[in-house]
Amino acid sequence: MKRGFYVIMAAQFFSSLADNAIFIAAIALLRADGAQDWQTAALVPIFAFFYVVLAPLVGAFADSQPKGRVMFFSNAVKAVGCAMMLFGSHPLLSYAVVGLGAAAYSPAKYGILTELLPPSQLVKANGWIEGLTIASIILGVLLGGQLVSPYVANHLLSFDFPFVDTGVETPAEAAIAAIMVLYVLAAMINMRIPHTGVVMRPLPRNLFSLLPDFWRCNARLWNDRLGQISLATTTLFWGVSGNLRYLVLAWAAAALGYGVPQASKLVGVVAIGTAVGAIWASMRVRLDRATTVMPLGVLMGALVILLIFIDELWMAVPFLILLGGLGGFLVVPMNALLQHRGHNLMGAGRSIAVQNFNEQACILGLGFIYSMSTKAGASAYVSVFWFGLLVTLTMVAIQGWYLYNLRHHPIEIKRLLAIARSDHKH
Repeated sequence: MKRGFYVIMAAQFFSSLADNAIFIAAIALLRADGAQDWQTAALVPIFAFFYVVLAPLVGAFADSQPKGRVMFFSNAVKAVGCAMMLFGSHPLLSYAVVGLGAAAYSPAKYGILTELLPPSQLVKANGWIEGLTIASIILGVLLGGQLVSPYVANHLLSFDFPFVDTGVETPAEAAIAAIMVLYVLAAMINMRIPHTGVVMRPLPRNLFSLLPDFWRCNARLWNDRLGQISLATTTLFWGVSGNLRYLVLAWAAAALGYGVPQASKLVGVVAIGTAVGAIWASMRVRLDRATTVMPLGVLMGALVILLIFIDELWMAVPFLILLGGLGGFLVVPMNALLQHRGHNLMGAGRSIAVQNFNEQACILGLGFIYSMSTKAGASAYVSVFWFGLLVTLTMVAIQGWYLYNLRHHPIEIKRLLAIARSDHKH
């Protein structure tokens, strides 16, 4: 691998580490301010807002500038969001600004790999990036939980800068200040990313001209007999996973009496299971056999429902690992199939933009429903039940959709699977 690839990995690790730590810190800040439960639940959809709204633009913006510069400015925007939290802006508004930075960061992160590396190294490079991202999710959630814990927070608050009044007075504010340093560090590493020499494509003068092409790509993937199934599955999975972080925190508070520091460790446990399931799937499932994992989605939804009956830690840990493992085993083959179809239909960059739009729209929609149900007074147990039922019924519908395609378009499905089988071998 080229040296620049390791610089990208370092920047990605610290940026993703901070993204997951700031989520926990923002929850602690809202609770310290006495915010209602629906506001903490709204953190998930508010983060996804700019992913959805700016989906047609961010890919073109990433292609108009050197990717390292885009990643630098994106991390700088995230640091600004942290600063807004510290200096009195509403945490939801500040967290939305962090989401704005993340929305701009995503296409640059993946796009630079195709510019920097030859095609023969792309699968390996994506594997490293995804593995590092999962590690940063686990460590970031754990880091956020520890930063807001009384022991670590007291040490952070004991730091005193001569002649400077930082205004940092609570554990949540101390955690946010520390996380802001991670974003600054990631931005500094971004400055070391080499210019790939690829010719930049300037943004069109009329930005609205990007919309028709984006919607054509979106329609093309949804109309593909395999693309629609893989996109529906990954959209549901990431929509659920994005909200599951907060759902586990709420469940742990209700079932186990855990505060944020303790409950955040259980979110990390789910991520560990996801990592194990993802690795196992990458070794066991061929690209042309990706659709065979869909029944695991139905089982995953049923397990979410069963979570309401667990009230002991010794049961919770292996259960959450199993839940995460099923998700990881489900999403890796389906995500690979989606990338394969997207690459064949429209190219990798546009496919990533379409995928991000759909997945973040699902996070936004499910998060809005969850936050509104919380505002209406629904308990964590009720929310977990309806969330699990929604996953189960939707996965049954997606599997029925695929069986319908097999029955009514068998020749087309066999042709597409043959292409996947050939690409998998090569």
